[in-house]
Amino acid sequence: MSVLARSVGNAFRNKIRTAAVVAVLAVAIGLALAMLVANQAVGGKVQELNASVGTVLTVNPAGAQGFDGGGEPLTTAQTATAAAVPNVVSVVGTKALRLETATAASTSTTGTTTQQAGPGGGGPGGGTSVTTNLQAAIDAGTLGTRNNASSSTGSGSTGTGNTGTAPAFSLPITATGIGAEVDTSGKALNITSGTGLGDYTVASTKALVGTTLATKNNLKAGSTFTIAGRTFTVAGIFDAGTTFGNNAVYTTLAEAQALAATPGELSSMVVTVNSMDNVDAAKTALQNALGTSKADVTQGQRNLQTAVSSLDSVKNISLVAFIAALGTAGLIILLIMVMLVRERRREIGVLKAIGARNRTIGLQFVLEALVLVALGSVVGAAIASFASGGIASALISSNSSTSTASQRGPGGGGFGGPGGNPFGGASQLLTSVTASASPGVIAAGVAAVFGVAVVGALVPALLTARIRPIEVLRGE
Repeated sequence: MSVLARSVGNAFRNKIRTAAVVAVLAVAIGLALAMLVANQAVGGKVQELNASVGTVLTVNPAGAQGFDGGGEPLTTAQTATAAAVPNVVSVVGTKALRLETATAASTSTTGTTTQQAGPGGGGPGGGTSVTTNLQAAIDAGTLGTRNNASSSTGSGSTGTGNTGTAPAFSLPITATGIGAEVDTSGKALNITSGTGLGDYTVASTKALVGTTLATKNNLKAGSTFTIAGRTFTVAGIFDAGTTFGNNAVYTTLAEAQALAATPGELSSMVVTVNSMDNVDAAKTALQNALGTSKADVTQGQRNLQTAVSSLDSVKNISLVAFIAALGTAGLIILLIMVMLVRERRREIGVLKAIGARNRTIGLQFVLEALVLVALGSVVGAAIASFASGGIASALISSNSSTSTASQRGPGGGGFGGPGGNPFGGASQLLTSVTASASPGVIAAGVAAVFGVAVVGALVPALLTARIRPIEVLRGE
């Protein structure tokens, strides 16, 4: 009988014990594989965040804040200075515009109240208001009407009397000229239909329109609309993910500068750093290079560092748990094989007496252990495929809850009410990790389990060399 056939037969010699061993191994292996899957998923998310989401710096003119701020505008020439800063991989200039529906703009200047360009001021760095035939996709509602009424009574308005009612108000449409196909957060634009603008550095009458704005105005790729009397063609429709973000238009940077009659001026710069680890150093270097009197450098998503820190903790915990579960499986194999060697001393003695080599006998026990591990791995992989997602979610939820509690101030909450989340959007990243038991990860985990099993089986296998046939047979 071959060594392999004898090993398989020995593995099923005691079916009840085999079932019990396989069940225990399946739990240990399943837990190890689930932790490995969670570790790989969290590690992938951390790499994604480090490479993109948390690496964006925003540069605005020093002292600027919409129409309420001051200072001198940024210039296209300053993008070269920013690009020369170490660890900076890209610099995208933007020019902010605000599009007001032509009828609404004329009403605001001919009524009893002459208003400013509207609340909000066009964003950091200032902006220029121009007319368009587009209708805003967002209704003013209570908040828009209230804000408009507040601005109407300020220094920018002159009234002939107080009627007690706010004038009709149409929200402006955000328009941004950009030098590359990215939004103002540094992410690539999500174009759902049509194409991009091609060369974003030259003047062009092509434009990208947000989904809700396109729906409101019955626009699609190839449709036309006007800005400041010029006809623009919709090159593509994009989805920014929010209602406000989709009430927007993107043009090329040169075209926006032409519409605003400010060639060479920028409202802001979007600076991308090569890694989140280098963001702080790049921010300091960028501020020094541009000058504190010329520009303000901010990191709009700094709370993402907390999210990454929490995910790193989950990654470390899952790695430790994987190693512990793997060690447990190895210990189980070791104990089982030691027990089998002691039980089969007479059988080993007889085999050695008839000329069997220690290597052959040891290989038999290793193969028997691998048979048990193979069975446990099959069941364990099934357990991991169902449990890995839940285990990862539990680890992440527990860690994010602890971090949130430690970050919450004495008064609780933040913007948006007493129960506000201090993490803001970062908390969503903690729950956006999807742990799926991919074949590659499972195969790597099973290979590690087999490696540990071989080590665990070799120890008792080597004990067979100490068994002397004459002593065993004499005892019989």
